[in-house]
Amino acid sequence: MNSNIIKYIILSLIILLLVGSCSDFLDKSPDDQLTLEMVFNDKTRTEDWLAGVYNAIPDPYFPMLKNYDAYADDYSPSAGWEVYEWDCISKIKGDWNSETGWSGNFWGDLPTRIRAALIFQEHVKPLPDQNVTVEDVNLMKAEARFLVAYYYYLLVNTYGAIPLQTWLSDYNDPAETLMIGQNPFDDVINWIDNELKEVAKMLPAYYTNTQKYGRITSIACHAVRARMLLFAASPLVNGNTDPKYIEMENNKGEKIFNSTYDPQKWVRAAEACKTLIDMAHNNGYALYHEYNDDGTIDPFQSYMNMSFTEFRNGNKEILWARSSCNYGQHNNHALPRGFRGNGGLGVTQSLVDAFFMSNGLPAITGYGANGNPIINTESGFSQADDIRKTKWKEGVKEADENLTDNIVAPSGTFNMYVNREPRFYISVLYNEAWLRTYKKNVNFYMNGADGGPTHDAPQNGYLLRKRVHPDQDPTNANIYRPGILYRLAEAYLNYAEALNEVDPSQTAEILKYINPIRERAGIPGYGDGLEQIPAPKGKEAMKEAIKRERRVEFNCEYAIRYDDIRRWKEIDILSGPYYGMNYYGTEKDDNPNNGKAFYVRKPYITRGFSTKNYFLPIHQNQMDKNLNLKQLPYW
Repeated sequence: MNSNIIKYIILSLIILLLVGSCSDFLDKSPDDQLTLEMVFNDKTRTEDWLAGVYNAIPDPYFPMLKNYDAYADDYSPSAGWEVYEWDCISKIKGDWNSETGWSGNFWGDLPTRIRAALIFQEHVKPLPDQNVTVEDVNLMKAEARFLVAYYYYLLVNTYGAIPLQTWLSDYNDPAETLMIGQNPFDDVINWIDNELKEVAKMLPAYYTNTQKYGRITSIACHAVRARMLLFAASPLVNGNTDPKYIEMENNKGEKIFNSTYDPQKWVRAAEACKTLIDMAHNNGYALYHEYNDDGTIDPFQSYMNMSFTEFRNGNKEILWARSSCNYGQHNNHALPRGFRGNGGLGVTQSLVDAFFMSNGLPAITGYGANGNPIINTESGFSQADDIRKTKWKEGVKEADENLTDNIVAPSGTFNMYVNREPRFYISVLYNEAWLRTYKKNVNFYMNGADGGPTHDAPQNGYLLRKRVHPDQDPTNANIYRPGILYRLAEAYLNYAEALNEVDPSQTAEILKYINPIRERAGIPGYGDGLEQIPAPKGKEAMKEAIKRERRVEFNCEYAIRYDDIRRWKEIDILSGPYYGMNYYGTEKDDNPNNGKAFYVRKPYITRGFSTKNYFLPIHQNQMDKNLNLKQLPYW
């Protein structure tokens, strides 16, 4: 065997050995430094190699929450956690430069997995005596090929300007051969797109063997493709006339970003989304629903259990999921301190404001300079129980899933939290809300059981409820849930957005994919029908409606919100003071003249994102190693 080949095999295997343990297929990693023959002449070692390549798929629960999602305006982690390696706190305040570390580590980790996947494709082979067939090999090669394309997608989505190396290089090659420069953004997108389309032809739409849950399917290929092409059609990289983006060139003098707007990119995105939807529907995928006894949709149970029900148990909304995830950390950081949780993983006031009212209309449309809403819900505290048709039993102590109606917000609740849409109650744990497993109402008042002055308390009056299992007790084993990376609802709203850009006159077709999501959420759809609300008029109004729907539907789900803010060129949203309820409040009062009133909006953090944050920087140590790299604009 060529000695150079042995070198890169051993190096790849050493790095794969560093993979943290998980479970099932993603857990496996090679257990020794082996030669090619030893690996690919053995079924288990061959599968372990591929498992090591899979293992870099981001965990949609943790730690990517603090390495990516927390940069957007949904999550609000406790500022006191900065000393516990929550460096997202300093980053969102603006303390970030090209020498700052990023523990997501895509630039460092993903090229290694890509290289391992290329080696795998070149050397995997049938092992008839070990029941590894030609068909098995072809499927595994297709999976490895997908992972190369997927990891390049993550890289270009995160950094914008990356080198695209689709071949195996020899470590003894000259430096000018190894240290390649970046490719134009559109060239990278086109290459990935072609790979995903080709690989999709080689893979099944789903697996009936539950042991293959989480493995790549044709549906996963098209889901990645649809999200990627939507990003590529959006203002950040489609007609961006920012001088810094116009000027950026690679080491060959090629423009990285195309500053000329191309409407065909929206056409391409719309076609990709529609292809995904049609393929999903034809293979039995559908939005997840649970029903009341009278046959109507139960929006509370549907939206909550969409995050918890597995594909094999009927959740056909899942287009692709990671089979093993660190949802234990996610749970523990969100559960109140008095319930033995870490008690500081909250959500922002702007997310609370974004949820619709139960009539399907926005609660708030903007803010004054002092942070107060321009259009607000009624002040004060409710005088009657907010009762809905649902089996959701999390709202009050007396709730019963066998009842046809349940209280979701009892009398005495702050009116901001009353008469809101079901997705609000599933997503947000607000002060004095009932937490069934805790067997009490949470107390976020200063010196309360779950409040300050400790850093293990919500900094702005809210904890996260979404994707925190309602039966989870911190003292018990974690309750399994799928690590959803892509789901059908996203395909619907992606298509609606792209189609609105292509042909905004197709209102009926656009609403065909918005309204089912609103119906599942328990709020009126748009249209002229009975109990509907008027549809947005014109392209811009429809675009705003789709943005609002995305904000709510996909809140606190991996990658979506931060990607949306970036691709829409709306990074200013992530700058300036952020407000919440009064952290120092000790009284149940909303009088702004009472310094002890809890239910008064107060700034709790000043965010410092700017134009430079549309893409992550290439770390300076990489720039020093490869002089052919060019730093991203504004870094």
